[in-house]
Amino acid sequence: MRHGEEPIPRDGEAERWARHVDLDYDAELRLHNERLREATDIGPTDRVLDIGCGSGETTRDAARVATSGHALGVDISARMLERARQISDEEGLHNVSFEQADAQVHRFPSGHFDFGISRFGTMFFTDPVAAFTNIRGALRPTARLVLMVWQDRDRNEWASAIRRALATEGTSSALPASGPDPFSLGDPTTVRGILGSAGFVEVGFSEVNEPVYYGRDSAAAFDLVSGFLMTKELLAALDASTRKDAVERLRATLVEHETGSGVWFDSRAWIVTARRGGGA
Repeated sequence: MRHGEEPIPRDGEAERWARHVDLDYDAELRLHNERLREATDIGPTDRVLDIGCGSGETTRDAARVATSGHALGVDISARMLERARQISDEEGLHNVSFEQADAQVHRFPSGHFDFGISRFGTMFFTDPVAAFTNIRGALRPTARLVLMVWQDRDRNEWASAIRRALATEGTSSALPASGPDPFSLGDPTTVRGILGSAGFVEVGFSEVNEPVYYGRDSAAAFDLVSGFLMTKELLAALDASTRKDAVERLRATLVEHETGSGVWFDSRAWIVTARRGGGA
């Protein structure tokens, strides 16, 4: 699941969602994707597990490198996986497959994969230690894990600016405590503890400072941002009058970030690297 979207759309939204998941989201993160590719030295015979693969861009990237290997993408969204398979078929990739699965509990083949990767797909586990322990079991000894995760909320303008625009006096601008937290792996000490408890070693962090792209203009950006779960929940807490004012502030914020090449917001992420530790 992405950082701010519902995993599966409501009935009647299929066409818009299909356009979104394989165009808007991948476009939003295209600079991040380049950095992730640079960090994953996948070999031609490697077997790669892509966790939270969405519409499969990162899985396909891995498959193109692992020409004599294989890339498996897993995600909880059946609709996104449908798009992933469709795009892979259109591109003629035969060493890639996709499976609907929750990586926290799915029974992967033991010690099978040479590489585990994820682009913003590991922040929503309810029990991250159990999830990464399960993922570790799917990796062969000394296999590498490369994750891209958001840094803290306050270091990500795309979140803080939207939050400020939608906040009103007497209301909280924080994300709902009950909802998914896209910043749950933003603290390196926390991540080291989680991965260490799950049996990973040599945990390292590289900072990624790339902007996110929200569309060709402020109108396109408003359409995209309005679909974020964060936006919907913050607006739902307002009455009709204050909601209207908040929407206008959001539109103004998007206009402020409009450039000649689209709407961009600053962001901070980590590339987290680790190796599977020894033992069973």
